[in-house]
Amino acid sequence: MRKKIAAGNWKMHLTSDQAQALVSEVVNMYHNEYHGDAEVIFAPSYPFLSQIHHLVKDVDKVHLSAQNLHEAEQGAYTGEVSASQLTSVGVTHVIIGHSERRQYQQESNALLASKIDIALAHGLTPIYCIGETLEQREAGNTLDVIRTQMTDGCFHLDAEAFGKLIIAYEPVWAIGTGVTASPDQAQEVHAFIRQLIRDKYGAQVADDCSILYGGSVKPSNAAELFAMADIDGGLVGGAALKSRDFTDIIKAL
Repeated sequence: MRKKIAAGNWKMHLTSDQAQALVSEVVNMYHNEYHGDAEVIFAPSYPFLSQIHHLVKDVDKVHLSAQNLHEAEQGAYTGEVSASQLTSVGVTHVIIGHSERRQYQQESNALLASKIDIALAHGLTPIYCIGETLEQREAGNTLDVIRTQMTDGCFHLDAEAFGKLIIAYEPVWAIGTGVTASPDQAQEVHAFIRQLIRDKYGAQVADDCSILYGGSVKPSNAAELFAMADIDGGLVGGAALKSRDFTDIIKAL
C-alpha cells in the first residue's frame, strides 16, 4: 500500500544532545498534534544512530534511517559502514544516491544499484534518490536523466524487490537553495516516474510505490506540494532540523 512519508535528512548537522532533543520534541508533537497515518523517518549522522534508535524503537510509524552505506558486506574500507552494522543498531531504512553523494563522491548509477542490492539483502528499505541538475533542466533533459537513473539504478530488480523501495525525486537545483520546484513542476516529474514504474512492473507496483519530493520543502509549501496526485511526502533537509517546522510538514500530509 502506498504510504505517506515525511523523512528528515539531517546531513552533517547537530550534536548528540541536539539530536536527541530534536527527536524527542518531534515525537511528542507528532503524537499530540497529528492524527493521520503518515510515517516519519529520521536520518541522523552515523554516531547518533544507536541513541536515536532507543528513542524511536517503540514508537509506531516512526523509523530510523542511515544516510548511506557501503556496497560490500564487510572488509578493509576505512570510514565506511556496512548494511549489517546498520541493522545491528536498529536501522530500518537507508538513503541511497542522494545528489550530494552523486556530486561529491561521484557515485554512479551502477554503484548505487549495488548499494540497493546489499540494502535489500539485509532487510533495509532503500530511499533511492534521483534528480536533475540546473544545467540538465535548462537543456530540456530532465526526463531523460530521470529515466536513466531509474533504469540503471533500480530497474534491474524484480517486481517484488522493487516494491520495497521508496523513491525520492530531488531536483538538484532546489536543494539547499531556498528555491523550490513549483507543485506543477514537481508533479510532472513524479507522474513521469510513476509511469516509468508502471511500464516496467505494472499498475499495482506503480500505484503502491511511495514517491517523495526533496527540494527545499518547508511548512509554507508542504501542503501545496503534498496535494499533488503523485507526491506522497517529502525528503526534508533544513526544515527537518527544527522540531516545529518538521512537525508542521508532517501535519501537511
